[in-house]
Amino acid sequence: MVYGALDIGGTKIAGALVSPDGRVLARAQRPTPAREPGEVLMAVVASVLDELSAHPEWRSLAGLGIASAGPVDTTAGTVSPVNIPGWRGFPLVDRVREHPGLPSDVDVSLVGDAVAMAAAEHWLGAARGVDNALCMVVSTGVGGGLILDGRLHPGRSGNAGHIGHISVDLDGSDCPCGARGCVEGLASGTAIAARAVAAGWRPPAGAAANAASVAAAAAAGDPVALASYDRAGQALAAAVAATAALVELDLAVVGGGVAQAGDVLFTPLRRWMSRYAVLDFARDVPVVPAGLALDAGLIGAAAAVAVREGSTAPYEEVAGV
Repeated sequence: MVYGALDIGGTKIAGALVSPDGRVLARAQRPTPAREPGEVLMAVVASVLDELSAHPEWRSLAGLGIASAGPVDTTAGTVSPVNIPGWRGFPLVDRVREHPGLPSDVDVSLVGDAVAMAAAEHWLGAARGVDNALCMVVSTGVGGGLILDGRLHPGRSGNAGHIGHISVDLDGSDCPCGARGCVEGLASGTAIAARAVAAGWRPPAGAAANAASVAAAAAAGDPVALASYDRAGQALAAAVAATAALVELDLAVVGGGVAQAGDVLFTPLRRWMSRYAVLDFARDVPVVPAGLALDAGLIGAAAAVAVREGSTAPYEEVAGV
């Protein structure tokens, strides 16, 4: 028995076959054509499913979970990712069910990508055994999921913890979500690269002007690159500190592509935490990298559908998502 998983974000569309104990057995991945029409995006999803369905383990598929950038509507099965404008109220669950390689009796379940990450990190990763945690995905966008009182807290629509769209700069620039000064507009990989380029930084010949290139420059001591990551760390710290003040956190976990920068991101983030998290009950909240790195969304998506199918493992709290 295996569970299928899709993890859909603004940079990549990934798929995997996951064992009941959370091991990734096979994977497929494509770049996200984030600015293309919805049907072009759906064709990429279908391509990932095509590759997975050719794997021998597919024959024992027990369910398929989808983790998507949000907002999502887990009841309707629709997605409206802020950083994928071609999908607004897109019926992703129904369209995935139509894939010819998917048996008609296989359940398909939708969960927000950061909620999936929180589920996976609490099950197998950095938040294992922690009662109150914020788990953040920092990539093309910024999302979050909450563990409260030892249980996943997805919220009514599956979007609780969507920290990328709280305002941390009251006079900040407009966000595509419609608000101003959002965390995502300051701390996403896209924002980090854009800020560095606007300040005069340029990538080496042949390298892309993206957050990974900025991180490499920052690690080498480039002051503009360092300043861009410092600003991202400040925005993330303000958001984590606000969440700690609101719900009393034991831990904050940061994953996603931008988190792969390591100390380039975590050093300024932790330094700014000491500035923003000053109340006794919010002070000294540990901020750590995701234990499952970039697999957390896939593992969490598989966990969601496993529970819907009646498995006692891996993670009962996903059942309400």
